[in-house]
Amino acid sequence: MTHRQVLEALSGLLLVLFVAMISGTIVSVALPQIIGALEGSQSQYTWVVTASLLASTASTPVWGKLADLFDKKLLLQISIVIFMVSSLACGLAQNTGQLIAFRAVQGLGMGALQILAQVVIAAMISPKERGRYNGYLGAVMAVATVGGPLLGGLIADTSWLGWRWCFFIAVPFTVAAFALLAKTLHLPAVRRADVSIDYWGATLIAAGVSVLLIWVTFVGNSFEWLSWQTAVMAGGGAALLAAATWVESKVREPVVPLHVLRRATPALAILASLAVGMAMFGGSVFLGQYFQIGRGYGPTTAGLLTIPMMLGVLLSSTISGRMVSASGRTKPYILIGLVVLLAGFSGLATIDHRTAIPLISAYMLAVGVGVGMSMQNLVLVVQNTVPLREIGAASGAITFFRSLGGTVGVSVLGAVLAGRVATGITEGLAEAGVPVRGASAAGGSLNIAALPEPVRTIVRAAYGDATGHIFLISAGIAAVGLVAAAFLRPARLRDSLDLPAQAGEAAGTAGEAGEAAGRKVTAS
Repeated sequence: MTHRQVLEALSGLLLVLFVAMISGTIVSVALPQIIGALEGSQSQYTWVVTASLLASTASTPVWGKLADLFDKKLLLQISIVIFMVSSLACGLAQNTGQLIAFRAVQGLGMGALQILAQVVIAAMISPKERGRYNGYLGAVMAVATVGGPLLGGLIADTSWLGWRWCFFIAVPFTVAAFALLAKTLHLPAVRRADVSIDYWGATLIAAGVSVLLIWVTFVGNSFEWLSWQTAVMAGGGAALLAAATWVESKVREPVVPLHVLRRATPALAILASLAVGMAMFGGSVFLGQYFQIGRGYGPTTAGLLTIPMMLGVLLSSTISGRMVSASGRTKPYILIGLVVLLAGFSGLATIDHRTAIPLISAYMLAVGVGVGMSMQNLVLVVQNTVPLREIGAASGAITFFRSLGGTVGVSVLGAVLAGRVATGITEGLAEAGVPVRGASAAGGSLNIAALPEPVRTIVRAAYGDATGHIFLISAGIAAVGLVAAAFLRPARLRDSLDLPAQAGEAAGTAGEAGEAAGRKVTAS
């Protein structure tokens, strides 16, 4: 494909990727209205978000592996249709049970589009040139992640639209992207006679991840950390993943190639991606909640206040992508990005319900710059170490672990936030002389404006003060990512789409031989 053909196809990929990514965050500020209109409960409130994240995370490596076995363009078109139909169904849902089920199907499409877009780009462009294009990709993903709450707030505040358009808005864009890609995307069709799909591995991975995420969602609320439910769910999830690891080591075409994960560079890049996943999801979810509940701003204003983070990601991902393509090096930009990310989270860990908004904006800008400089470059590091035939599985693995980190992070940070808020409300009510038995009701209310003024002030202060504690945890995780990135081996990005024949063979084997082949290729 020529440069013009690449740009034409890339426009369709970026469009559908933007819609897929924004569908995960656009409901965050509109969710109180959605649950209220459908007469749902607090647990259903959580699962409207969790269902899509769960399905997206669990299915990501499966889609990545399918991209190595079948026609990438056809798979992309199928995933667009799945996402489009499920988005329409979500907008037509009549109760929360239907909405949760449709969101799970929508999550399958979201996971497919996020990984297939990266796989298709990898099949069109060499790793060295890919840095420039990945800057656009990272910017779109980041703007969608942070801009979703802003768009959702605008839709929720517009009387002639309503919350259902948070889902309907995806349909015309997916139709346009499907038509654009059908016309502009030209990839050689894959025809493999020896196709072997690892159904057992895919099933065990999906089941193990699902059980663990369900446990993380409910532990601390529905049951205690030390309980028989924890033993059954955590132990069962770990056992399922252990069985999946054994299966992946035996089958001919594993969903997650263990020989890729055994190498130092992909393993370290995946560990660093967990921190970036935490930043992407946790930042947008909990900052939006902080501005609305902790500071009393409306949905639209809360979305506008997250613009510094969106701006930081947009500029840093675009600029660093071009610099990576020019230099052929990724590690310096990843390290700088994670240092800035750590500084941003450390600043956010100090905020409370009285912190000046300009100061919070500076911290959010730092988090955005950190995410933008590291997110796509970590994917690029992994893609540079594997042959073209394993691009899908390798990209799927790092995207899977990044999404897993974000999903688990949101659940864990949410549990910590709920505990701190409950404690803050109880202490605040006791100091004000209000019966403490009202604390749980006040903390669980989705309509803060309906609370009496003294209680409303106490609840807002509790949310505002508790938010800093969860970002202290995020700072600790970012520090782990920084340490992992520091041990990445410096390497130049290759100019070719695929590894040379000998290196490609070596990269397909496990252990030290694969790592040595990667060193030889990147050094040349």
